[in-house]
Amino acid sequence: MIQPVQAHAALLADIHAHTSDPGFRLWWLGQSGFLLQWQGRHVLLDPYLSDSLTRKYAATDKPHVRMTELVIDPAQLGFVDIVTSSHNHTDHLDAETLGPILARNPSVKLLIPEANRAFVADRLKIDPAKPIGLDDGGSVEIAGIRFSGVASAHDSVERDEQGSATFLGYVLEFGGWSLYHSGDTVRYDGMAEKLRPFAVDVALLPINGRAPERRVPGNLFGAEAAQLAHDIGAKMVIPCHYEMFRFNTASTDEFAETCRRLSQSFRILRCGERFNAGRMVD
Repeated sequence: MIQPVQAHAALLADIHAHTSDPGFRLWWLGQSGFLLQWQGRHVLLDPYLSDSLTRKYAATDKPHVRMTELVIDPAQLGFVDIVTSSHNHTDHLDAETLGPILARNPSVKLLIPEANRAFVADRLKIDPAKPIGLDDGGSVEIAGIRFSGVASAHDSVERDEQGSATFLGYVLEFGGWSLYHSGDTVRYDGMAEKLRPFAVDVALLPINGRAPERRVPGNLFGAEAAQLAHDIGAKMVIPCHYEMFRFNTASTDEFAETCRRLSQSFRILRCGERFNAGRMVD
């Protein structure tokens, strides 16, 4: 099994050691989960920090065998200000992850697609009024960070009866920086045009692709993620959504090769590794 570069107490020590540093930092927590740290504030993006899916599918013909050891117990994250869920799939909305986080951080703000409010409240057993809902094209400011919703397509752009997107990426703008977390997505017509005006500094994009035999909704292939980052003008792209489950992963080679061909700056993180924004170099 893959060992995180740092985990548990070591990861916590690294997080706390950099709280007052200038710029911002990201830690990859596995799958599509990241921790953003900026000016003492902490945002958890789509964390999956449990073995709930491994247990759920253990006796089925689609076992979710974990590839990378758990990087941290969510109950240890007692300093979180904001947590996001991009959509309702368990690796992006996990009760076993979010329950302990909400318990440890009573004032935490939970950001979700507005279309998913009832589902989120039921899964997490919380007041439906607690989450902050956002939709494609909408924006909200939380703790000095502006979040803008951009529809994602997993496999297509899906909307509820009111026309609200059920799969949503988030652009975070703070202190002159712009960060895009797509959640699960493939590219769709007009997506790059929606994102280009944000002048994205760092894009966090999935690369596990879409193989029909997996029988799960697909994502960008590595080459597609590199091309999307290039087309939106992202200064840096970091891949995610791989090395969590054996049946649904991918190599980073295609992603890296395409980035190099396009002269697109990129960084490949190991689970638990920190990225410093001030080091965005080729």
